[in-house]
Amino acid sequence: MRHVGIDPATHTGFVALGPDGKLIGWKEFVAKGQTAPARINMILNEVYRYLLPDDDVCIEGFAMEAQYDTNKVSSGFNWGVRLATDRKVGSFISATPNQLKKFVKVSEWEGEPGSKVKLDGKAVKRRVMAAVEDHWGDKPPTENIADAYVLARIAEAVYDVKNGQALNCYPEYQQEVIMTIIDPESVKKPKKKSTKRRRKPAAADGHTQDEEQTFLF
Repeated sequence: MRHVGIDPATHTGFVALGPDGKLIGWKEFVAKGQTAPARINMILNEVYRYLLPDDDVCIEGFAMEAQYDTNKVSSGFNWGVRLATDRKVGSFISATPNQLKKFVKVSEWEGEPGSKVKLDGKAVKRRVMAAVEDHWGDKPPTENIADAYVLARIAEAVYDVKNGQALNCYPEYQQEVIMTIIDPESVKKPKKKSTKRRRKPAAADGHTQDEEQTFLF
C-alpha cells in the first residue's frame, strides 16, 4: 500500500510514499489539449494510470476562495482527479488548502498582530516547499509537487491514527488537521449567537400555491 497525495490543477502534483514513510516517487502532470475538456481528460487519464488499486489517497479540496475564473478551471481538474481516483481506488480523503498549509505550519500572513500583511500565492507556495524539507528532509522540485507531498503525509497520518497510532505523536497543529478529517464533529467550534432581531413570521397564507397555477411535474 502507498500513501498518495494529489494536487489537481493544470500542473498536477502526484506524490507516493511507502508504508514505511519513505518517498517512492513524485511526478507533475502538465495538462495538454486544445480545449478545457481535453486537458482535464488528459490529467484524469494520467492520474488513473499512475494510481494503484490499494493506494491510500488524499486530494486537495476545492479552492473556494480563488478568483472565479481560476476556481472554475481548477474545479474541473479537481473533479477529473476525483473521478479517476474513485474509478481506480474507490475512495479518498480530501484536505482543504488551509489544512494543507496548517499541516506544515505555514501562514499566509506576515508581520506583527495589528499590522499583518497577506502574502501572495507564490510566496506562500515557497514557504510550503521550505516547510516540506524542514519537516521530512525531502526537497520537492516544484510547488505543485510540494503541495502533493504534504497531502501524502496527511493521508499517511490519518491512516496511521485510524489504525491505532497515538494522536499525540504529532504536533498540535497537525493533530487538529488529522481530527478534522477523521471526525469533523469533534473539533467544531460553537456557533456565536446572532445579535440580529428576528423578523416577523410570514403570514400563514403568504406562500400558498395559487389554485389556478398549473404544475409542470
